[in-house]
Amino acid sequence: MNVSKHKGLALMLLAVSQLVLALDYTIIFVALPSLGADLGFSANSLQWVVSAYSLVFGGFLLIGGRLSDLLGRRKMFIVATAIFALGSLLGGLATSQMMLILARGLQGLGGALLSPATLSLIMSNFNEGTERNRAMGVWAATGGVGLSLGLLLGGVLTSYIGWETTFYVNVPIAIISIFLAPIVLVESKVETKKRHYDAAGTISVTAGMILIVYYLIESPMEGWLSAGTLPFGLLGAALLLLFVFIENRTQEPLIPFRLFRNRNLTGAALMAALFSASFGTLYYFLTLYTQEVLHYSAIQSGLSFLPLTISAFLGARLINKMLSSVGVAGTIAIGMGLGGIGFFMLTGISVSGNIWSIIPGTVIIGIGQALVFTTMFIAGSTGIDPKEQGVASAMISTGQQIGGAVGLAVIMAIISASLRSDATLESMAPADLTQAIQTAFIITAIVTALAILVSFVTLRQKKTAHVDINIGAPH
Repeated sequence: MNVSKHKGLALMLLAVSQLVLALDYTIIFVALPSLGADLGFSANSLQWVVSAYSLVFGGFLLIGGRLSDLLGRRKMFIVATAIFALGSLLGGLATSQMMLILARGLQGLGGALLSPATLSLIMSNFNEGTERNRAMGVWAATGGVGLSLGLLLGGVLTSYIGWETTFYVNVPIAIISIFLAPIVLVESKVETKKRHYDAAGTISVTAGMILIVYYLIESPMEGWLSAGTLPFGLLGAALLLLFVFIENRTQEPLIPFRLFRNRNLTGAALMAALFSASFGTLYYFLTLYTQEVLHYSAIQSGLSFLPLTISAFLGARLINKMLSSVGVAGTIAIGMGLGGIGFFMLTGISVSGNIWSIIPGTVIIGIGQALVFTTMFIAGSTGIDPKEQGVASAMISTGQQIGGAVGLAVIMAIISASLRSDATLESMAPADLTQAIQTAFIITAIVTALAILVSFVTLRQKKTAHVDINIGAPH
């Protein structure tokens, strides 16, 4: 197998692409109030700025993995980056609500095609063993840091320049990536005489995933059994059942179900879902607390996440030692445990609180986040045939997207039931909103406890070889 001759540049390019994808998920949160005011979004419709991205991203991930395997990972990397850049440009230029929502959807499509391509390129551009483990560690750790860095950057850009720059910032990065990709990345794809894309399976699973995610996004507001949402959920479930039926009867399935026999891949996908259902919802609720309860500006809200960002960097540097001493399952369990401790600490927030009251909890969560996010991707790549890396990575990313949608929907439903109110979180009085956010953190702590159990049940206990993780300049 040919590997890249420009290892340092290749690793930097793939890591930056992962950083942008993770960063783009959270960068929008701090900009939402300014963006909503300028374009006239209501409190309810504003969620579609976030949901449009997640909806399309989650729906198209699996076909993104398949296209990456068959058409070429480098080619798909370039195409996906261009689509993501176009969506970012249109988002910054948006003058209407619909234009912005469509731009976010286009960003989601680019992300769905880009995410599996980047992980597959790690596998094909670096030699198996320590070199590939190191590259995998940098790639995943950079993504974990990007989640918290997005809020900080979003606050700075929104406060000093404008919310439009949270979109524009992606464009020059994408242009440089497109220029460098043919130079530093080696192309790889599945060599086959006949390219079979499993059209029936692709249509059924993509449509099914989109409908399920739509149902999960809308149901907390409309009602889980509402005539406006339930048919979408039922149709989505039916399409996913049809997908299973199709995959069991086609010669070249979109998802070979034998992949689920790989405990590490199945466990990694489950961990990705539980990670997003807990750690992934932190940004939404903590942004609500800092802006709606403490009345921080966008820059102040973004800066409140700086301790989390720094601790995530520090946590990434602990992974090598953790993997060699306690293994994959142990590292994830410890990371989830730290997250649970941090969430319980955040339940002590109050209406009269300040940034100092949230720092201890977020610092602990940042370390745990780095341990879990990085290790779940390392686990998911173990024992996978190189020609199926695109689909395998898409399965993990799909778990991440669906977990985030399910987690937020369930938390919102529990909050609504406990407060017996149909009001949106943004319209609540500060005391009620603080109580709702406390409830959210209790739930996320419970999810992390569940994840600890799942990690030991599903993931192999074998300790890994040395993983050189360095977020600094690659060499």
